Amino acid sequence: MKTKIPIVAWLAAALLVIPAGPAMAGSDLEHSTPRTLAEGLVGPLSLTVTYDESVLVTQNFAGLLSHVNDDGSTTTLHQGEEGWSVGGVETRHGTRYFVESAGAGGTDPAALKGWLKSLDPQGAIHDLADLASYEREKNPDGAQHYGFGPELSDACLAEWPAFPPARYQGGLDSHPYGVAVRGDKAYIADAGANAILEVDLESGDVSTLAVLPPQPAVIPAGTRIPVDMAGNTVEVPACVVGHEYAFEPVPTDLEFGPDGRLYVTTLPGGPEDPSLGARGAIFRVNASTGGTKVWAKDILSPTGLAIADDGDVYVASMFGNEIIEIDASTYEKKQFLAIGGPAAVEIRGNSLYATVGFSFADPTQGKVIKAGIW
Repeated sequence: MKTKIPIVAWLAAALLVIPAGPAMAGSDLEHSTPRTLAEGLVGPLSLTVTYDESVLVTQNFAGLLSHVNDDGSTTTLHQGEEGWSVGGVETRHGTRYFVESAGAGGTDPAALKGWLKSLDPQGAIHDLADLASYEREKNPDGAQHYGFGPELSDACLAEWPAFPPARYQGGLDSHPYGVAVRGDKAYIADAGANAILEVDLESGDVSTLAVLPPQPAVIPAGTRIPVDMAGNTVEVPACVVGHEYAFEPVPTDLEFGPDGRLYVTTLPGGPEDPSLGARGAIFRVNASTGGTKVWAKDILSPTGLAIADDGDVYVASMFGNEIIEIDASTYEKKQFLAIGGPAAVEIRGNSLYATVGFSFADPTQGKVIKAGIW
């Protein structure tokens, strides 16, 4: 049973209803003027920067893994099959890791396809782990409850639209989106499975490190919710107003901090506009035990993060049209950079790299930028 619109469709619906809003208050200029490294990219939702400052970027909608050249052009390192998304690029010791997937959010679990892959220094592609098969076999969030609680009557819920469901358990879905690598393990933020997966890079064995918790929100009067991938919405029935709906968490990116913990950006599910508040969060996950707790919250559409050596976290707030800096000691948030449609961020040395310009209206206008951190 289909229980969730795939992440790119949620983003598309949100873009139809969210105007470009004012930037976060309290910003101080702490960066150099951003410089464009590449433009004309098709849905660039992840990037990584190597030790020698080579930039790799995924053009998710085109199924491309690309290298950014010094003259602003790009070289294709991998072209996925038609209809597949390529994302989550990460690099370690000359090997590039990425995820490739298709079928997320569909009605047929058998059609799910998703792999962790690698590109070795000689240019050979290796299939490392079948993530979609793991979802079909284990369904990590299958016991998790979403939707309304038992206090609402069946008569009330009969007024709720057929989609999203009024009450349900976690269904079969997989959309591997972000990758982090440490030692002989890779960690996958699966935006469909609502979980962080661990992959043994030697054997290809997959296990569940953590299932992220539901993201409840009180439904206010007049709320309109997306009901399809075309951006159509309906107003909620009056009988659910004031009650909580437990939305599915949508992990998007993950990075190791200097404390050895994984930090995971998570969309809150449901409307990505501010109608239910800025509900996105960053979870801090123990990579040994899977223990999970909220590290930062009240972030609008966090789709990517990077962590500086001092532990400060930089977050791409896609629909906030800004990159936010979060102080590791005080948890204070402030704007680092006001810019349209940021999707991914990385830090190398004293420089921040980001993909920006994300838009469904014209997905070919993505860019990679670089700004110095003062």
